[in-house]
Amino acid sequence: MITAIFLSLMASSAAAQETLIERSDFMSAVAANILEIRLLSLQLKVLDSGEITGKAFGRGVTGSWEWTDGFFCRSMTWGDRELEYNCQQVKKDGASLIFTSDKGTGRSATFSLRSDTQ
Repeated sequence: MITAIFLSLMASSAAAQETLIERSDFMSAVAANILEIRLLSLQLKVLDSGEITGKAFGRGVTGSWEWTDGFFCRSMTWGDRELEYNCQQVKKDGASLIFTSDKGTGRSATFSLRSDTQ
């Protein structure tokens, strides 16, 4: 019984996730929002112009991005550290976006969407 409940909860959670394929769907999700991981003190703003701005652990984050073949492809700098170009799969799960590196085959990070007007 417990196993059945657990499996049904996992299935409903996976069903709620939507893979974002179109740039317009991605922009609808991030427009007027800050991407945030509170545990890491990470806040990012992804702008329609192709810029990324924000901060993590008190250090500035800057970068650029483009939407290529259904993936969010970005280059970023955190403080003086260069983060290499990477294309990431993006899934929407309620008020969160899940970015998975290496076109969906690598590590994932879940960002809360927080209104930029707060």
